[in-house]
This record gives sequence, structure tokens and C-alpha cells, in this order.
Amino acid sequence: MRHANIALFIPHAGCPHTCSFCNQKTISGHSCQPSPDDVKQTVEKALSYLGYRAKDAELAFFGGSFTAIERGYMISLLEAAHPYIKNGDIGGIRCSTRPDCIDAEVLDVLKRYGATSIELGAQSMSDRVLQMNERGHTAEDVRRAAALIRGSGFELGLQMMTGLYGDDDDGAMYTARELAALSPDTVRIYPTVVLGGTKLAKLYNEGKYQPQPIDGAVGICAALLRFFYEKGIDVIKLGLHAEEGVGRDFIAGAYHPALRELAESRIYLDEAVRQINEKGYKGKITVLCGEKEISKVTGQHRCNIEHLRSISCAATVKPCAGIEKYSLVIEQDF
Repeated sequence: MRHANIALFIPHAGCPHTCSFCNQKTISGHSCQPSPDDVKQTVEKALSYLGYRAKDAELAFFGGSFTAIERGYMISLLEAAHPYIKNGDIGGIRCSTRPDCIDAEVLDVLKRYGATSIELGAQSMSDRVLQMNERGHTAEDVRRAAALIRGSGFELGLQMMTGLYGDDDDGAMYTARELAALSPDTVRIYPTVVLGGTKLAKLYNEGKYQPQPIDGAVGICAALLRFFYEKGIDVIKLGLHAEEGVGRDFIAGAYHPALRELAESRIYLDEAVRQINEKGYKGKITVLCGEKEISKVTGQHRCNIEHLRSISCAATVKPCAGIEKYSLVIEQDF
């Protein structure tokens, strides 16, 4: 329950820019702005089904730039939520916002009403890529805002994208390294999808933007997951939710309801192939993995097993206590 969210969406509210990829109505599945009564109703409903677990959950204002919305409206939403935090019914408030919409004054307001976590939509740490996608902020804005958030005692979340217009896998890894240097508590990774009604859709239709295919996104996301894991940074989300609206307005790009599972399966496949090549294994092998990782090691529809078979290894996957996530022990069977 550490990262359980009681979500309320504020689609595109407060944001002064429309980024190349952005269609918040589609991404969030919501178009109406929530009222203070909506906050209360949402929390009450969550309390009824979460029970005692709600005390570890956060009310999450997602979908827009929360700290950029009209200040009186923002405070009205916080005031509606604050009694539940003061009474210990829920654990706090999480919000997402833009790096250029953070300053000491707004952080003081958030702290006063019980906010606990702030996520910044960094997306890229390349100023060139940010400009090409009309983000309206710089990489330095991300660094400055992250330092303010950490210095004020909030949990820091950072969000990044892969496959952006003008970006590539090397750029995504550069962004990951720059974000990791800011010591975030959590990260979200969003491979770019082309949605109807966006500038990216226009660029795609004009042949000026080639979206990342699923397989390409899986490859870079596998590398990113492993990178952040080794840094001790929790990736709490990979890919967009399987919302009906995304399916309706989706045009192209790396959209898959099980993208994280595919990426984690790729990590295990790459590790298995590395060990097999290094040790020269052929024929029957036993692949030992963490007790909860068997399905990922096997792969969807046993695709990893079939790939290993194609390189002359007949693999049997077995659980083994004590093996860390993303690690394998491979033994040759005789």
C-alpha cells in the first residue's frame, strides 16, 4: 500500500502549454474539473473499500499541473482533503505538476494542507528535445524544482518519456542518469504514444515523426527499469493505463496494457542469453529465479523459452529462494 493512490484527475487545468504529445482528456479519461465535494466523495468511497489500509494511501491530484491552477481553486481542493489527513484517515496528498510551477511559496501552501509527495513531469533532460516538444521549461527548471521539493521534506517523484519527437534511446538513458542524480524517491516511465488531436499526430501524418514500436519501447524500458533498480529508485509506473479513451484516440506508438511485464521479461531474457553465451551452455539447462518471477522469466506465451530454444537451449524454469529481482542462476543439466 506504500504507493496506493486515491486518484482525482484535473485534466490540463493550469498548464500554460500544450505539449506535442498531450491530450489530457484522453489520457486521464476525464474532462470535467473536480469540485471540493468531489474530493470528499472520492475519499469517502475509498475509505469504504480500503478500510484500515486507507491510512497508508495518498489522495492524488493527477492529470494537470496542480500548482499552476487558480490558487483559490487549488486551496479549496486541499481544504476539502485536509480533514481526512488531520484525522489520520488517509496518509497524505500526492500531486503532479510542471517543474516551472514550483516555488517556495506554493510548497509552503502544500505543506500546510498535508501534501506529502510531489511528482514533476520532467519528460526529458535535453533542452533540445524539450523545445521540440513544446514543453515550455528547461532541464535546469527540473533540477531547481527537484532541489526545492527535496529541501522542503516532500517525497520527490520524477516522470520521463521515451520515444519523444527528436529523442532516441541514448537520449532516454541520458535523461535517466540526470534524473537519478536528483535522488528521486520514485519514477514513472511513459513511452510516447500518438493520440488524435495532438501536434505529434500532425507530425506523424506528415511523415516527420516515426513513433517507437512496441519492441523498441520494450528494449529501452527494460534498460531503464534495470538502471533505476540498481540505483535503488522505485519505478512505480511504466506506460499509460489501459483507459478506453486511449484505445479510442490511439494512432501509433508504444501502447500495450502489459508493457511493464514485457519489459521485465526482456530483462530476464537478456540476462539468460548473456550467461548462456558467457558459459557456452547448450542443450538442457535449468534457470533459477526469484519465487515470484517465474512468469516473467518464461515470458508471455513462453516467448523467452522459445527464444532460448532457438539458440539451442531447452530451459526449465524453477523458483529459488534468495535470488534477487532481475537476477538468474543458470545450471547446465547433464
